[in-house]
Amino acid sequence: MTAQKGVDGKEVAKHNSRENGVWIVVHGKVYDVTDFLDEHPGGAEIILRYAGMDATEEYEPIHPPDAIIDNLDPSKHLGPLIPSTLPPPPVSASAPPPTSVSIPQKTNEPLAGGEEEYAKPPLEEILSLHDFEAVARRTMGKRGWNYYSSGADDEITMRENHNAYHRVWFRPRILRNVGTVDYSSTILGHKTSMPVYITATALGKLGHPEGEVTLTRAAGKHNVIQMIPTLASCSFDEMVDAAIPNQVQFLQLYVNADRSRTKKIIKHAAERGVKALFITVDAPQLGRREKDMRTKFVGNASSQQTQGGDNFKRDQGAARAISSFIDPSLNWNDLAELKEAVGEMKVILKGVQCWEDAVMAAEYGCDGVVLSNHGGRQLDFAPSPLTILPQVVSILKKRGYMTPSRPFEVFVDGGVRRATDVLKAIALGATAVGIGRPMIYAMSTYGEQGVSRAFEILKDEFETNMRLIGAPTLSDVVPNMVDISSLNAASGGITMYEENCE
Repeated sequence: MTAQKGVDGKEVAKHNSRENGVWIVVHGKVYDVTDFLDEHPGGAEIILRYAGMDATEEYEPIHPPDAIIDNLDPSKHLGPLIPSTLPPPPVSASAPPPTSVSIPQKTNEPLAGGEEEYAKPPLEEILSLHDFEAVARRTMGKRGWNYYSSGADDEITMRENHNAYHRVWFRPRILRNVGTVDYSSTILGHKTSMPVYITATALGKLGHPEGEVTLTRAAGKHNVIQMIPTLASCSFDEMVDAAIPNQVQFLQLYVNADRSRTKKIIKHAAERGVKALFITVDAPQLGRREKDMRTKFVGNASSQQTQGGDNFKRDQGAARAISSFIDPSLNWNDLAELKEAVGEMKVILKGVQCWEDAVMAAEYGCDGVVLSNHGGRQLDFAPSPLTILPQVVSILKKRGYMTPSRPFEVFVDGGVRRATDVLKAIALGATAVGIGRPMIYAMSTYGEQGVSRAFEILKDEFETNMRLIGAPTLSDVVPNMVDISSLNAASGGITMYEENCE
């Protein structure tokens, strides 16, 4: 095969408008995107902004590296850029100068915290997951911080997710042999060092230049399961390839309106050894995340959109810009078709918010549910997962599920910041808990070492608090170890409906 001839940067610069044609440079290679302008899911404006220039800096943080190669006709791949031949961009296209803060990613954005100077504490001084968030608030770029930290509307549900754990109290047992404590667990049949998994969070490169592979490597070192997000900055194969032998990974799936693309993703995941498919069911439309919406999205959308052609507006934040391909017509009748494609993977519905839907998931043959409101990012005033957990578990068991003969696992995510939060959920019947934002903040502020530090903090908290409540193993963390009499007092008084109220 003949190598492509290099492209002179001066020639690239001439192709800077619809009239002259639109060429861009990504990762040192030149592409003709003229015919793609009006098909681009985010509209033509963002491409035209970088017409005749190098678009790598905007492309890379929020786009899998192979997306442009996979989704642009090969005839539009013009060849490598001849080094040092591309003229500098016009002054009007240049970003503001970087701040003087030392942060783990290259950024020309204003900082979320607004400070020009900030001495980031040494990693050994980080003592809790809260600390990572505090550092992230002061060191992350505004676009990334607003995307990760935003919640729906007034962010009532986002705050309630965490506050609910404050209304559950322990009933510690004494004089038990806790010389050795074991917080290892099993999730969907797979052994893990603790009852925690990294739940899916999109656009990892908004926080760290390496993106989600940083989470993959840290999870492998600590034997924690990672849930790979559909809308990752890294490609799916990059994250699978970064795993160590026998490392367990799950896949979070947004169902595309083009079912053939969804089936292709599922099939590929099964072939690469992914053990479970977590289908997100709480996002027929992305919620109004006003903090994020105030930050106009100026990057390329996720690879899942590249073939979509929905021309979604980019003036409503990153979340809406990257999610326009998601199918709002997804319903219970579609599950059979999706389950046919999964092979041996387990199927979990992620985003269940009431006991009725948890029961339906079991009746439709799913292997479990995640009680989740999308981290408070979808419907404001949706209930905290912890507040509905006792009811969901109780009714599932009454229906004969969650038994050896009819296994069904219940997970929760949202608002978890301490091992004590996890232990409360375990006591109330959860198999494990997903942690999202804290891991992203740890990655964004300290990279892979930060994520490892987060796991070490959790392990120390598990050991300390299991001793203090009198539980040598997780099987000893049972319902009578917690007092939930105040759990629903401040959450709108969620009614514990009886089964005959269907």
